Amino acid sequence: MSARRGGNTIRGPQSALTDFLAANNISARQIRDDYTRRRQLPGEGEDAGEGPSNQSAEQDGDEALAVAAQAEEDEKKTKKRKRSEKDAIENIKKAKSAKTGKGNAKKAAKKQAKKADPDLDDSDDEAFEVSYKKAKPAPGQFEHCDICSKRFTVTPYSKEGPDGGLLCTPCGKDLMKDLKKEEKALQPKTVGRKRRKVESERLDGVATGGAKTLVQMCLQRVAHHHDDVEELGDLPPKLLERLSEIFSKKRVMKSKTLPLFLRPDLDAVVVHDAAYLEEDDYHQIFAVVPNIKKLVLSNTCQLKDKSMDYMLDRCHNLRHISLYAANLVSEEMWHKLFQTAGSKLEVIKLKWLDAAFEDDAVRDLVECCPNLERLKLKLCRRLGQDSVDYIAQLPALKHLSLQISQQVSNDTLINLIEQRGSKLETLSLEKFMDADDAVLEAIHDTCTHLTKLRLSENDTITDSAFAAFFTAWANPPLTFADFNSTRDVDNNNPTGPEEAIGLGTAGFAALMAHSGSSLKHLDIASCRFIALSAFLDVFNGAQSYPALEYINLSFCNQVDTSVVAGIFKSCPGLKRVVAFGCFDVRDVVVPGGIALIGIPTAQDAIEQFGVGIGLEEAIGRMVEVGA
Repeated sequence: MSARRGGNTIRGPQSALTDFLAANNISARQIRDDYTRRRQLPGEGEDAGEGPSNQSAEQDGDEALAVAAQAEEDEKKTKKRKRSEKDAIENIKKAKSAKTGKGNAKKAAKKQAKKADPDLDDSDDEAFEVSYKKAKPAPGQFEHCDICSKRFTVTPYSKEGPDGGLLCTPCGKDLMKDLKKEEKALQPKTVGRKRRKVESERLDGVATGGAKTLVQMCLQRVAHHHDDVEELGDLPPKLLERLSEIFSKKRVMKSKTLPLFLRPDLDAVVVHDAAYLEEDDYHQIFAVVPNIKKLVLSNTCQLKDKSMDYMLDRCHNLRHISLYAANLVSEEMWHKLFQTAGSKLEVIKLKWLDAAFEDDAVRDLVECCPNLERLKLKLCRRLGQDSVDYIAQLPALKHLSLQISQQVSNDTLINLIEQRGSKLETLSLEKFMDADDAVLEAIHDTCTHLTKLRLSENDTITDSAFAAFFTAWANPPLTFADFNSTRDVDNNNPTGPEEAIGLGTAGFAALMAHSGSSLKHLDIASCRFIALSAFLDVFNGAQSYPALEYINLSFCNQVDTSVVAGIFKSCPGLKRVVAFGCFDVRDVVVPGGIALIGIPTAQDAIEQFGVGIGLEEAIGRMVEVGA
C-alpha cells in the first residue's frame, strides 16, 4: 500500500518490508523459520505480554507470513520460467547441431584413424563409414529424426535416413515416395500406352497400330469434354453413331447429352447404353426424330408401354428395331407393336427379354411381319419350341440368329432349316446342346447361299459329321465361321471318347479346304480335339489364306509357337490372333500390324502388338530363340 503526499511517495509497511527482504536477500522460508523459533522461546509466546502488545505482535507476524508466502510463489514461477526457456534453447541447439555433430564426430574419428595408420587412403572411406556406424536404437526407445530432428518412438518399421539415422513416420513416408519415383524414372519405358487401355480400344475398334487418325482424336476429345458441348452440328450419321458408341462406353449417355444425337433430319438413333435415360428421354427421341427408320436401344431399363405407344403414334417409318433388356414392356404392347408397325418392319433384334415375351408374341411377329428379312432372338427366357415352329413360316427371312433357353428337338430344327434354309445367307445357332449330326446334314443339303455360319456350344455333333459337312458342299466358301466350344465335356473322361465330339482334326482340315480361301473370321476356341499335325498341315506357310483377318485359337491345347509362326506366314492379311490358354506358345515375336492377344508366357503380357518388325525378321527371331 502506498500514497502520494506533496510530491513524495509514502509506502506502506508491507511494501517496505518486501523491499527490505529483497534488498537483504532474505528468503520466505528463513522468515517463517525465524518466526516459529521466536514463538517457541520463553517470554515470547502468547502469554508473555499484555493484550494490546500481543495483538500487535500477532498482526506483524501474519503480515510477515503473507509476504513470505507471496515471495515464495513468485520465486517458484520465476525459476519455472527460466527452466522452460533454458530447455527450449537446449532443444534448438541440439536440433541445429544434430547433423553437424555427426559429421564432426566422423571427421574426428577419421583423423585419429589416419594418425594411427598414415597409409590409410581416401578409398577406404566407405569401409570406414560402415565400421563407424553405431548400433540402431531398439524398438520402443526414443530417437531424433535424421531429417527434421523431431523426437519419436522407434518401431520395427522405422526407415533409415540418408545419413544412417532413423526417420520419423512422416519423413519415412516422404523418403519412400521419392525412392519410388526415382526407381520408376530409371526403369525402361514401355513403348506406347498402358496395355489395358490399348487392348480396350483395340477391342472396340478405336485404334490400330501406330498413331490415331485425326477423326479418332476429335471424337475422343468430344467425349472427354461432353459436359461443355452444346451441339454437334451436321455431323455425318456414321460419325454420330461412332460417337454414340464412345459415349455409351464411357457411361456418359445421359439426359443431358442425349439431345446431342437427336436431329429432325436423322433417320437412325443408336444408343448402346440407355441405362441412365429416363422415361421422358424416350419421348424426346420420338418427338425430335419422327422420321426414324432405325432404332437401336440397349439396356432400356425405363422403356415402358407409354413410350412405346408414343413411338407408334409418331414414328410411321420404322424398318429396323433392336431392343435389349426392355423388360418393362408388357406382353400386350408387344402384340400391339407387331400388329401396328409389323407390315413395314424388315429387321427385328430382341435380346434379354424376361417374363413379358412369350411364344404367342412370336406368332404375332410372324403373322404381321411378312417382309421381315433379319431376325435375332437371344436369351428370351420364355421362348421355346413353338417359337421355332412359327419362325419356320417367315417367307422372306435371310438372316437368322437364335439362342433359345428352353430345349428344342432336332426334328424342329431340321424342319426350320428345310423350310427356310434355301434363302438363308447367315445362320447362327448358339447353345443348342442336343443338336446332332442330322441337323448338320440338313444344313449341308438345304443351305447353298450361306456366307456366315455359327454353330457353337454343342457337345453332340461328331468330328466325322463336320468332315462330311464340308466335303462336296454346294455352298460357296464361308467368310465367317464360328464353331467355338463344340467338344465333349466329361470330367471322368478328359481325353474324350474314341470318336471325337465337336470340330476335330478331320473337320478342321475339311473346313479350311472348303472355305480357307475366303474366310475372314475363324473362331475355333475350345475345339480341343484338333491335333497339332492338323494345325501344322493347314498353316504350313506354303498354303495362303489371304482374306483371313481374325482367328481365335483359345484353349486349343495343341497349339504351340510353331503353329503361331505358321499362321503369321500363311495369312498375309492377318490383324488379330487370340490364343488364351495356349501355354505351349512361348517367345513369340509379333510382326508389324498384327495383334496377339492372350499369350500368358510371351513377354509377360496379355496383349502384344507388333510395330516395325517385318514378317521374315519376326520368324527369324523366333527360329533363333527356338534353336
